[in-house]
Amino acid sequence: MQARELAEPYPVVRQDWGAVDAARLITGENRLGLIVVDDRNHPVAVLPGSQVLRLIIPGYIRDDRTLAGVVDDDFVSTMCDALEGRTVADLLPKEKSRLPVVGPDETVLEIAALMAAEHSPIVAVVEGPGSKGALVGAITLPAVLGALLPKQITDP
Repeated sequence: MQARELAEPYPVVRQDWGAVDAARLITGENRLGLIVVDDRNHPVAVLPGSQVLRLIIPGYIRDDRTLAGVVDDDFVSTMCDALEGRTVADLLPKEKSRLPVVGPDETVLEIAALMAAEHSPIVAVVEGPGSKGALVGAITLPAVLGALLPKQITDP
């Protein structure tokens, strides 16, 4: 199976989008994350939903999860305030990782290997040279796993 068969339309955002709007797009469409594009709609990054959580969850709770059990509901209800006034660019990891982009002819195993290496639940599919080609769509982790699992395992 090739990327062109697995690719589907996928929502994109720009780096100057509001972080709250991006979080709402992730939750509203039940997505694993978003593809970030430049002004020409070329993918520049993948924003995993887990990266949004990194901004929302205070570092001291990420470092010691037992503290999560002692905070009250009022604290939890204000955690998303950390997104206010922030942009998608603020949510992107500071350390640059390789942009998970594939061409339409790459195989499902090549896609899976890239997802695993880059810890990305989404891969952008572009037509044309490198990451500067036209965005065709995206492939998600569930689509890749579904294509890799033997038929007898996926059917109940």
